[in-house]
Amino acid sequence: MPGSAPLSCLGPWPKDVGIIALELYFPSQFVDQTELEQLDGVSAGKYTVGLGQARMGFCSDREDINSLCLTVVQRLMERNDLSYVSVGRLEVGTETIIDKSKSVKTVLMQLFEDSGNTDVEGVDTTNACYGGTAALFNAVNWVESSSWDGRYALVVAGDIAVYATGSARPTGGAGAVAMLVGPNAPLAFERGLRGTHMQHAYDFYKPDLMSEYPVVDGKLSIECYLSALDRCYSVYRNKIHAQWQREGSEKRFSLDDFGHLLFHSPYCKLVQKSLARLMMNDFLNHPSPNTETGPFTGLDAFRDVRLEETYFDRDVEKAFMKASASLFEEKTKPSLLISSQNGNMYTPSVYGCLASLFAEHSASQLAGQRIGLFSYGSGFAATLYSLRVTQDHTPGSALEKLVSSLSDLKVRLASRQKVSPAVFSDTMKLREETHHLASYVPQGRVEDLFPGTWYLTRIDDKHRREYARTPLDHDLQSEPELVRLATELVPSPAKKMPRIPAAGPDAAVST
Repeated sequence: MPGSAPLSCLGPWPKDVGIIALELYFPSQFVDQTELEQLDGVSAGKYTVGLGQARMGFCSDREDINSLCLTVVQRLMERNDLSYVSVGRLEVGTETIIDKSKSVKTVLMQLFEDSGNTDVEGVDTTNACYGGTAALFNAVNWVESSSWDGRYALVVAGDIAVYATGSARPTGGAGAVAMLVGPNAPLAFERGLRGTHMQHAYDFYKPDLMSEYPVVDGKLSIECYLSALDRCYSVYRNKIHAQWQREGSEKRFSLDDFGHLLFHSPYCKLVQKSLARLMMNDFLNHPSPNTETGPFTGLDAFRDVRLEETYFDRDVEKAFMKASASLFEEKTKPSLLISSQNGNMYTPSVYGCLASLFAEHSASQLAGQRIGLFSYGSGFAATLYSLRVTQDHTPGSALEKLVSSLSDLKVRLASRQKVSPAVFSDTMKLREETHHLASYVPQGRVEDLFPGTWYLTRIDDKHRREYARTPLDHDLQSEPELVRLATELVPSPAKKMPRIPAAGPDAAVST
């Protein structure tokens, strides 16, 4: 694998710094959104069509933010045959806070004990769903700085997204992502191409430290998300134009310059609306768009609209969603596998979309592509940036290994246990009642967890948490029936499924 190198071999600036390996964890149980509609007594399609959600993963009281992150880090290290000595920085992004002082990162250091490596920089970063992106930027900046010692950086984003009973509850989910960062990466950051917007707002926040539930202003959260998207796209566009001009090109940037475009996904329908909104930005920014033929056909009536007046304009939304439909199918929809089948994971959300994109394409299809990512966290903070996929997709290449490592996502999704909405509601009530208890032994069934999952064994009278890991099962196979179910889960081009490794408008922008 590419990555760390002797200091004597390092030039003044490491080349192609980015994501080398990526691992994703989601819970072993889910609730069906159609059945949840029935339990909640809402109209059919409110969650599945209105929000674009199919299933929602959730955790029992056996899992917390520490266990999720322990699981995903150890899986990444094992599946890539990495030594803990090779990691020099470990960054965690999360908004799932179970301690006001002790970081999740320090809990993860238990995994490093046998290696003897305690020289590991980094701690936790928190700002709603943006914390994972901030942690990733910190890791990239470290590798590109004079502080780098030649080792990998490891970034972990994890959260448990739960809501009180009501319209926002179906936008929950849970999961964690671990990303290995270093030079010569198959997914390299495009240097200087970040558009960021930060502003103060109380759209979604968690002032009650005794509760997992947020306070949400649903309408404001959508307005903040879309306004941040507008601003970030404008800044990114200006920066790439400046780069091109320095290179002697007067080319105009548009959505066509992204091979794929991924978004923080509170719910899938908002992602589709977001892509449509970026097309509207292209349309309004163009000095003389062709409204007779091409993608802007029939949009002349919207030539003079003001962006800040269109957040809830249904006519504008409908027109540009229709105009951008083919772009959505090509550039964004393949990234929504995890979002639709597991729900919103908060900080890992956009990186679950990245994993989904790689699960839905071959290395040759992705090679050379520019991938745009929009990350949003309430409060609020947002960045639009881009990654460039390496051209090398030969067998055994870093890109081929990365794609191969994520090709089992559908099988893993299909191997989960479906739970009734009533049991889901009982589980949420149990979590609510026991969230900050001391002297507590969790009640959830350990045997329901995936092989190789870390879980909470007890909380002592001083609130100290203890964990154990379920046994690995290296002989677990992808049975033919499981493969069939996985293929049906989200239609996609036929692909050989590998073995399972051991290891609505009234909804909130849950960030």
